[in-house]
Amino acid sequence: MGLIVQQRALQAAEGLQGVLPIIRKRDKDLFDQVRRAMNSVVLNLAEADGNDSGTARARFASACGSAKEVRAGLQLAGAYGYIGQTRLAKVDTALDEVCAMSWRLSGR
Repeated sequence: MGLIVQQRALQAAEGLQGVLPIIRKRDKDLFDQVRRAMNSVVLNLAEADGNDSGTARARFASACGSAKEVRAGLQLAGAYGYIGQTRLAKVDTALDEVCAMSWRLSGR
């Protein structure tokens, strides 16, 4: 895997392993949305890595948007009391880094 941002996104996805089952038990719709958004982050980054510069920029921007969506979903899970904020902090930091790197790569 070539892109550091994609490696960081996979680390964030791994960080969700302990969180997603809890969300799934409490709110299946939120679980589905967070999981799909996390998939979108990683897959958009992979697509960007193998595309022309214009398409790559769009995929990097989409990855950032999806990372923000995952973060918002996790914030909702915390606000609803499904998961403690300290448990979410490490994943949130990784997603923030993914968003910052992908946004910069998008050239915006």
